[in-house]
Amino acid sequence: MKHSNKFLVGLILFIWFVISLVTNILGPLMPVIIQTYKLSLTMAAFLPFSFFLAYGVMSVPAGMLIERIGEKKSLLIAFSLNLIGSLVFSLYPYYSVALGSLFIIGMGMAMLQVIINPLMRTAGGEENFAVYSVLAQLVFGFASFVSPYIFSYLYSGLLAHVQGDWLIGTLSSLVRQGLSWTAMYWLFTTVFIRVISLIAFIKILNVELKDDEKAGAFTVYIELLKQRPVWLFFLGIVAYVGTEQSLANWMSEFLRTYHGVDPNKGGAHAVAWFWGLMSVGCLLGIFLLKLWDARLVLKWAVATAAITVSLSLFGSVQIALYTFPLAGFFISVMFSIVFSLALNSIAMHHGSFSGILCSGIFGGALIPLIVGSMADMFGLRIAMTFLYVTLGYILFLAFYAKPLVDNKTVSFKELLKL
Repeated sequence: MKHSNKFLVGLILFIWFVISLVTNILGPLMPVIIQTYKLSLTMAAFLPFSFFLAYGVMSVPAGMLIERIGEKKSLLIAFSLNLIGSLVFSLYPYYSVALGSLFIIGMGMAMLQVIINPLMRTAGGEENFAVYSVLAQLVFGFASFVSPYIFSYLYSGLLAHVQGDWLIGTLSSLVRQGLSWTAMYWLFTTVFIRVISLIAFIKILNVELKDDEKAGAFTVYIELLKQRPVWLFFLGIVAYVGTEQSLANWMSEFLRTYHGVDPNKGGAHAVAWFWGLMSVGCLLGIFLLKLWDARLVLKWAVATAAITVSLSLFGSVQIALYTFPLAGFFISVMFSIVFSLALNSIAMHHGSFSGILCSGIFGGALIPLIVGSMADMFGLRIAMTFLYVTLGYILFLAFYAKPLVDNKTVSFKELLKL
């Protein structure tokens, strides 16, 4: 079955929506999961650890696999992994099963992120790639924004046994052991089945990878790993994703613990606005990067993020409910700047280097686990001050980076004429 390129672009944007919807649901779920399984914060942290560990394991092999078997088969494998992980946990909602299921889902998500950027460039045209990339980021942010609201709607509806709602009624018959929050994974299971069915019957364009998009031989990775900047920027990605996920995952639990905020309402809404404001921050970041050097933007981003994190941790409940989401606005530009500074600091093997950097998404596993372990010893407020370390490291990179090519800047008057 043949479809237009616009159809494929729409499909890719929908895949970005699904990735975000599934990836960022753990934040609003965390307090409920902790109470359901009576977990310590360390044990709770192993849930995002299992998910993001898959990125560290799978990112580089995924690039090699996709070059060998093609995009369509890789998409089907990735969504099949997502389906298996989601369905198994839906059927057997136990903590130990959740750890394995999240790892399997994480493997599928890692594969999808490696596939869809080159696929978007081919489907949408190289001349439109920058625009579609921004649009994809907005779709990603929108899905992260609505995900907690979907959870809140389903969870409240199932607890209240709402009558006359077809979706609530269907999910109520599927949920096991009365764990209403697991309805999200039944919803994900349904989405994955539909996406697999769609992809199976459409024609996916063959992607001709650029030299800087190809995964290199094993020797290329060894050569790159001998270079100090590669390790420093890899750790920068670890630090950023760890900061982002620690805020998203522990925000609702912090508000519940220290301010008595209901995770299903105020906590979920705070997480939603964290991701929503992150999307707004990305748009402002595009504007600022046209005016200022990327390193200067990064310095200001770290400084303002540190201030908002401080207010969130040590301010009143009214302040925390605003500043936790606002932290998403200020950290929003960090990932793209660190990633671009990294690639612009190495003259060649950008495809392989990108795979190494994507492995740094493992920071989403490591840093929340460190915070959770510290929280069991010192309390969550003190534990979350560890984010000063990760933010401090990103600030170090802003001073350390000496890219071979600087981002192009214009004056404010010139920008208004564009």
